[in-house]
Amino acid sequence: MALTALWHRGEVVMVHDRFRDHWELPGGLREPGETPRRTAVRELFEESGQVPGGPLRFVGYAGFLLGPEQRAEYGALFTGHALRRRGFEADHEIGAMRWWDLTAPLPGRVSDIDAYLARLTRPAASRRGAV
Repeated sequence: MALTALWHRGEVVMVHDRFRDHWELPGGLREPGETPRRTAVRELFEESGQVPGGPLRFVGYAGFLLGPEQRAEYGALFTGHALRRRGFEADHEIGAMRWWDLTAPLPGRVSDIDAYLARLTRPAASRRGAV
């Protein structure tokens, strides 16, 4: 699994997963022969329509428990910047996409782990309030 925190002007892209009914970072499972970095780029585009403005930076691995059975999952976390904001089209999996400043409320539930991971990757200039 790979996740991406993509930033643009102090906001991170979040997607609303229809099945889990919450906002989360774009990400998903690796396909056969795919590197985690390639998975991150592919899933970012498939789920949000966004593309990084350069190579994604590997941040580390995140471990978490999913589902009622609390199964252990691990994901490679990447971060980067978008040069511009691109359009978005909803599909059967992702119903919405938003750029989030980590403070304004999003409509509905936000994944706690994804909000935490986004905060870990927040660019230093954004933490000081600069754009």
